[in-house]
Amino acid sequence: MNENIIKAHGAHPFGLTWMSRMDGAHADMLMDFGVYRMKKGDVYEEAGSLEKAVLLVYGEVEFAWNGQTHCENRANCFDVPPTALHADEVTGIRVTCLSEEAEINILRTDNPRHFGSRLYLPSDTPDEFRGAGLMRETSTRIVRTIFDYSNAPEANLVLGEVIGFPGKWSSYPPHHHPQPEIYYYKTNPENGFGYGELGDEVVKVQNNDTVFIEPGLTHPHCTAPGYALWYLWAIRHLDGTPYKQPEYPVFLPEHLWVMDKDSVYFGDQAK
Repeated sequence: MNENIIKAHGAHPFGLTWMSRMDGAHADMLMDFGVYRMKKGDVYEEAGSLEKAVLLVYGEVEFAWNGQTHCENRANCFDVPPTALHADEVTGIRVTCLSEEAEINILRTDNPRHFGSRLYLPSDTPDEFRGAGLMRETSTRIVRTIFDYSNAPEANLVLGEVIGFPGKWSSYPPHHHPQPEIYYYKTNPENGFGYGELGDEVVKVQNNDTVFIEPGLTHPHCTAPGYALWYLWAIRHLDGTPYKQPEYPVFLPEHLWVMDKDSVYFGDQAK
């Protein structure tokens, strides 16, 4: 059994399930990651002490922070861009479930810097069709970077989403970085699957699975034909080594040629 993947084997139970803890399981990720499947009236409250980010995966919730409130209803994570609340260690937050069911993802980590809070709305994170026009569209995917070093330089977390199209690749060409990363998956339809590379190993990923990417491991993914693959991606900056461009990610040099728009691929000569 690969220790870098937690298989969900179906739906998560209602309530908060921690997949990684800085003082426990998968501590090498340097961040807490939790999946909270909520029922109407359930409340997640975080008083302080850690940097935190809460991503709405689906359902209707009320976000509350610093005397402000905002209600958001996300039909699903494939068709609707994300809403996420991000706050520093001294800012308390509360998330209340308003619909019959909802899911939020929770990220937390140590960070002594005080940078306040921000609610990221769907309009703040438009779909980026990364890979479009290259590789015969075999690696075109939707990337939604909610916040990273460019718009949250005081944070220790980076948060985003990817949607892999049926039969296509994502997180490609193969790349790596010294910072730990977590992937958490949804498939559409729910019985779908994909495959993820972790260095020289490959894992099968399905609905609600979680994968922990150790520093230095390459991690491209492919999606099974007929299905779509959504995944949250969360990166923890390292002290003195933040995840930022152009230093990271580091692409394997032997595969960089595929990103050249003038590259000739197998079969082109026969046209």
